[in-house]
Parts: sequence; C-alpha cells; structure tokens
Amino acid sequence: MRALVPILLSFLVALEAGDHWPQFRGPQSTGVAEDPALPDTWSTTRNVVWKAGIPGSGWSSPVVWGDRIFVTSVISSVEPEAPKKGLYFGGNREGTPSDEHRWMVYAVDWKSGKILWEREVHRGVPRSSHHLKNTYASETPVTDGERVYAYFGNIGLFVFDMDGKPVWSQHWGPFRTRYGWGTAASPVLQKERIYIVNDNDDQSFLVALDKRTGKQIWRVERDEASNWATPYVWENDQRAEIVTSGTRKVRSYDLDGHLLWELGGMSSIVIPTPFAGHGLLFLASGYVGDSVRPVFAVRPGARGDISLKDGVTGSGPIAWYLPQAGPYNPSPLVYGDNYYTLLDRGMMTCHDARTGREIYGKQRIDPEVSAFTASPWASNGKIFALSEDGDTFVIQTGPQFKVLGKNSLDEMSLATPAMSRGSLIIRTASKLYRIGKAD
Repeated sequence: MRALVPILLSFLVALEAGDHWPQFRGPQSTGVAEDPALPDTWSTTRNVVWKAGIPGSGWSSPVVWGDRIFVTSVISSVEPEAPKKGLYFGGNREGTPSDEHRWMVYAVDWKSGKILWEREVHRGVPRSSHHLKNTYASETPVTDGERVYAYFGNIGLFVFDMDGKPVWSQHWGPFRTRYGWGTAASPVLQKERIYIVNDNDDQSFLVALDKRTGKQIWRVERDEASNWATPYVWENDQRAEIVTSGTRKVRSYDLDGHLLWELGGMSSIVIPTPFAGHGLLFLASGYVGDSVRPVFAVRPGARGDISLKDGVTGSGPIAWYLPQAGPYNPSPLVYGDNYYTLLDRGMMTCHDARTGREIYGKQRIDPEVSAFTASPWASNGKIFALSEDGDTFVIQTGPQFKVLGKNSLDEMSLATPAMSRGSLIIRTASKLYRIGKAD
C-alpha cells in the first residue's frame, strides 16, 4: 500500500494541473506534474511550438490558465547593465536608475505565442534599487481563471480580468531591502483571499486581501528584515495555515492572522519556498556563506516556539532536521519517496522524504555549469534542472544519480518554468518558449 502513495499523489497533482499552472511551482507549489506528453528533449529549434520575445526584463515565472499565459516585466528606456552568471560579490546596485521605467503585465496566447494584451501598471523613475541578478519584476503573478494578480514588491498589486480590464489595485512602497537587493516573494491565493508577505528593512508585514475587491481583511506586522521567500498555504489534515519563511523565524499563522508556531535556526538569507509532501512541511534555507544551511521537516499541529536546541535533530513537531543540506536559491523537490535538493553551485543531493536519511550526497551535475537559480521540476520519472546558462539537465530519479541528457536554449535563465497540457513554458532573458508537440 505504501508504494501506491507516491503514484496516487502524482496522479492527483496531474489532475489538478490540467490546463492550469496558476502560481509559482504550480497548483500545490511542488513543481511536479505527470503527463506523458511533456517533452524531455528540446533545443532552440527542436520541439519548439513557438518562441516569443518579451520586452523588458523580469525573472518572474510564467503562469498558465487555459489559453492564456501571464508574465510580468519592466521596460527601461536605457539598456540595463547585464548581469553576470554564477555566485559572486559585487552585484549590489544601491543607487537608483535615473531613467524612466514601465512596469508591465502581458497576456500571451497559448496557441500562437502572440501577445493578446499588455497593461502598463506604473511608469516613472524607480525609487528603489535591486541586485544586478534581480529585476523589478521578479515576483510571479497568480491567477484563479477569473483574474490575474500581478505583484511588484516595491510598487503594489494590480488585478485584471482575463481580458485585461483593470479590476482593482493596491499601491505601496518603496521599502528598503538588504544591500538594496530588491524584492522577489510572490503572492498566493487561497479561496477568497490573496496573501502577500513583504519582508523589508523598514517594516515587514503579512497582509490578507479580499481577492474580489482588494479590501484589507487583516494585516500583521512582522519582526523580520528582508527576505525573498514566497509564502505557502499549508492545508493539512488538521487545519489550513500560512507558512512564512524568515531569517529570524519561520512563522505560521492561522487564516485570521494569529501566530500558530515559530521556528528559529534558518540561514542569514532565506529564499526557498516552503511546500508539503507525505504529510510533512519542508523548510529550507542555505545561504552559501553560512555554516548552518538547514532543512526542517515539520509535522502538522505545531504550537508555540518549536525551535530545536543545539545538537537536537528532531522533536515532537519536527520529524527530521539536517543542519547543512539547504539550497540558496532553488526550492527543493519531493518526488515519490525522495527529497531532492538542487544546490546553486551545480550539485544535487537526495534524502528520504519521511526520515531525512541520506540516499546520496553531493553529486556534480556538470563541471562546466555556472550556477542554478531556477527551482527544479519533475515529471514522468525524471527531474529537470535549469542552469543560469539556459541548459536543462535531465536527471534520473531513485537511489542512483545519473544525468540522462542536456537541453540548451543558449540564453541566461533564472525563472522557474511552468508545465501545462503537455508543454513546458520556459522564460529566458529575452524570450518565452512553449516546448512541446505542435498542435
């Protein structure tokens, strides 16, 4: 019976994904979809249904609902400085640009790749800076099939119907961020509400808004500084809760904004998104300059401060803990019984998702790869890892690490792809690809 569980979970994810990939990492924030039509080989010409130029710059991921793909971007009137690939110091750009920028939302036709509509939500000289590898459009939009919610962390939230008609908006910011790195945490939808975490160096907050009107339902101030992790609505067998990763504490709130539990011990920069599998919540952070780069697996029902004491690797609320296994940028992946970690410097590890037992340690994907920022995804018994060079490595699942292939798009790629209806939607620095079989 236990062997059937991963198959059943994958089947349910596939059912939910269907025609839709509505948010960062898909319907359940897991990055998993099962569809035998999904390709595992491609290039700039092979298995390309279409490719489309997207004006401006942005590392937000594409989202899909039916025949519409949504992406955000910011267009500068001056060619911006090109980022370098890899991990390095010196990417801070604390001074703000002096030229006019345009904050944009695009709806792209699924069948043709043509832009169906574009909306400018803000125009002006930026009032905040960002890291050279960040952009002013790094937050992934979210959609429920009636509206698309496009969020820019230092501008606000802008909502349109599926035909591009403005519905409502909320303006805020700018806020100072650590070293002027900018923002990246994406919004999440749950039933009639949209939740946004804005952790910054002025006043961090979590806010719940009515998704139809934009009316604020509640807001809580957070004792946090800058973070870049998207929150996660964890609907477990005991309750629904909003999990927010942070440098000082991971905190979980009930749907009225009351604190349920908190957990210390993360690294000094927090980016990966929480997610759930096998009845556990997985939390990770792994700034490469820290000695502590933890992974926690948390059981449902926690209350109060569940932080571990020094030298302890588990407790009642915490199923398992690894002190030095977390990634910096990519969010981890659970596929089948295994917990896979893609490390920024080009290595992969595998652990038992239920116990944390190591299945294999650090395995080098390719000695020539610069770095990985996009989160990995899985389908049809394979894992896919997109490097900053635009190369997607195909990796077999299970207890033995093996690279099965490499697919190159020959352009810098930091955005996590979407999967829908037998196609991959991949964003590179200048293009949007639909990879799959031609209609």
